[in-house]
Amino acid sequence: MTSIRLPRADGTLAPYTLRDPVAWPVPTAPIRSRIAYAAAHVVRDPLAEGDPLSEAAIDWDATLAYRRYLWSFGLGVAEAMDTAQRGMGLGWPAARELIRRSVAEARAAGDGGVIACGAGTDQLGGDRVTLDDVQHAYEEQIEWVERHGGRVILMASRALARVARGPDDYSRVYGAVLAQLRQPAILHWLGDVFDPELAGYWGGGDVSQAMQVCLGIIAEHRAKVDGIKISLLDPEREIAMRAYLPAGVRMYTGDDCNFDRLILGDGRRHSDALLGIFDAIAPAASAALQALERGDTNGYRAALAPTMALARHIFQRPTHAYKTGIVFLAYLNGHQTHFRMLGGAESWRSVPHLAELFRLADCAGLLADPERAVERMGRVLALAGVE
Repeated sequence: MTSIRLPRADGTLAPYTLRDPVAWPVPTAPIRSRIAYAAAHVVRDPLAEGDPLSEAAIDWDATLAYRRYLWSFGLGVAEAMDTAQRGMGLGWPAARELIRRSVAEARAAGDGGVIACGAGTDQLGGDRVTLDDVQHAYEEQIEWVERHGGRVILMASRALARVARGPDDYSRVYGAVLAQLRQPAILHWLGDVFDPELAGYWGGGDVSQAMQVCLGIIAEHRAKVDGIKISLLDPEREIAMRAYLPAGVRMYTGDDCNFDRLILGDGRRHSDALLGIFDAIAPAASAALQALERGDTNGYRAALAPTMALARHIFQRPTHAYKTGIVFLAYLNGHQTHFRMLGGAESWRSVPHLAELFRLADCAGLLADPERAVERMGRVLALAGVE
């Protein structure tokens, strides 16, 4: 049995013995029961020079290999989203290249290479931004995504949140942008628990009013909206909004802490998925969705139940730091040779937090090679002075 001494929250060390690894099934046909996108992280090039806060040096080989790994489990890739540190190390110039390369990789993967790409307004700078500036920034990014053959995920805009004076401004910008799309987009409502700069999005006074504004925009532009991803970490809000969506408009859950019951649904309605946590738990997520294909709800629950504690740990406050846990698990599982991130984000979580992540990932059957995981955890502990 493989074991390691891990730090606890109080600073003491305790022995931990790993379980046997799980052999997760790979789908032999496309998964049809749900649409499921994993918001994929990027792998930093640790040897590149440059400003770590503003120049995104990406290891393209490892980054694209990870997308192939996600596709192999039947998941789609949501590209250049917040999981990839969009706006937190990954700016528009690097995101543009990431989208170009990933869409080409998806095309080479054939029918299994499902991809959708984030289009936002993060190229805007300065304080003197107008609604027209926001609209034109969206249009620039949408044009790039669609020119290269990607489906658009219309990301929430920090610039729009700053400049909009009420619901009418959101309706104006979204209406103008949606009208130009070649194919329906996925809207993205990212709550302020993920990004405080998006507080008050949609111009409503509270979440209920904001939801009505958003539903109004969707209803008015129904033909241009494939669905909406909401990331409020409030499952009851998602369920309530799901019931009011027009026929054919999908709810993509972005609730990384309650996705299990939201995807399963209530027998009448369910959510599809666009989740950062699916980057980390791809084998278990795929197994759960494969079980749904067979109508096996017990198998679905059995695959996902052990992942829920891990997901809630990774997404604990400050929630934006979840990216550190996503990349750390990819490092433990050998998808990258190092634990370095854009903007130095590997430092966003404490060593005891990472140690608990290690334990929970093992309990969920998500450490593919226990000996490698122990060796890599040992490197992180040694760097932190833990002996």
